[in-house]
Amino acid sequence: GGYEAGKQLVDSVKMISLVANLGDSRTLVAHPASMMHAQLSEEQRREAGAETETIRLSVGIEEPEDIIADLRQALDGAPRSAL
Repeated sequence: GGYEAGKQLVDSVKMISLVANLGDSRTLVAHPASMMHAQLSEEQRREAGAETETIRLSVGIEEPEDIIADLRQALDGAPRSAL
């Protein structure tokens, strides 16, 4: 995984919204290390619980099958070395 893998995953979703604010009824995804905590050092991110490979997912009101399919296609597109 790591930083680039996390960033690639959130950039690869199609239906799921990429946002920094997780207060919505839609399914949202965030990569804190490259978004909300980008200004922090790696050590500060680690202390804040925002490891480089951390993905934050807030599941919304869409059909579960649609959410799973979007995550699956994003993961399927990731290089095997990133998983």
